[in-house]
Amino acid sequence: MKITYACPRCGATNAAEAIESRSSLGCAACGGAVAIPAGFLDAGRICRCAVCPSRDLFVRKDFPQRLGIAIVVAGFAASCVAWGMRELVWTFAILFATAALDVALYLFMPECLTCYRCAARYRGAGVTERHGPFDLETHERHRQANARLRDAAPAGTAVTNR
Repeated sequence: MKITYACPRCGATNAAEAIESRSSLGCAACGGAVAIPAGFLDAGRICRCAVCPSRDLFVRKDFPQRLGIAIVVAGFAASCVAWGMRELVWTFAILFATAALDVALYLFMPECLTCYRCAARYRGAGVTERHGPFDLETHERHRQANARLRDAAPAGTAVTNR
């Protein structure tokens, strides 16, 4: 199983493999270590985040959201140009091609498990079992808790726990 996470101390992005056999995760940037909690795995399946104390995890497609948005924006812009040139067939062809690309990416991209609190991503066979899709209520609860942490932090202190 693989993990991609932000270091709680410095915020640097790190990646590690075979985390089920490790006792801690190290940061390449600051040299800090995050101890993996004992209850991280249950019968070989993830039941809580290895980076933060959260048990709230969700399944998502392992695809960069910014790239997906860029594809949609490029398709929209190209269809607007075709529309401005009064090319109705090309306008709809571009829109349908963009939608077809989106569906193809959705069908073929693998899934990963993501922590609501710290956004750590877990990849590997069977990591998504026992977990459901994104839940807006749970996300909002964690977003508000993180906002309170940022507001309560002393001036000049960086809060890296997203």
